[in-house]
Amino acid sequence: MEIVSHVYKEQQSSKGEMDNKDRAVCVSVLESMGFRVGQGLIERLTRDSPSFKDELDVMKFVCKDFWTKVFRRQVDNLRTNHQGTYVLQDNKFSLLTQLSNGKQYLDQAPKYLAFSCGVVRGALSNLGLDSVVTAEVSVMPSCKFQVVIQKL
Repeated sequence: MEIVSHVYKEQQSSKGEMDNKDRAVCVSVLESMGFRVGQGLIERLTRDSPSFKDELDVMKFVCKDFWTKVFRRQVDNLRTNHQGTYVLQDNKFSLLTQLSNGKQYLDQAPKYLAFSCGVVRGALSNLGLDSVVTAEVSVMPSCKFQVVIQKL
């Protein structure tokens, strides 16, 4: 949460007022930072693990072991269409439970999810899966991450 605050304050102090372009820059910076963190974390976590046999095995590892190390709990639900799209649902996402359970901060949620999306994308990248990771929040603190694996 401090990283998000710092990035937004730094962008705001250099320009004064923030517009949509400035917010997009902040989200991009946070996502990039998360990407690098995810790469580093997954290297440590998989050092002693056997290799994964397929994409689904990688996603199961991310939902159980990786998620537990990063967010202190497992994903509540993993769904797939078996065509490279996965939906990870966390009903009590740790970064959002610190904000509020009400709707008053719903518009603030995306900036806190950008870093997390980057962490997941970075981890998958180091495991050999190029992906696009997005997150959506309809009810706080529940969050759905959509992971679309890019086919080469």
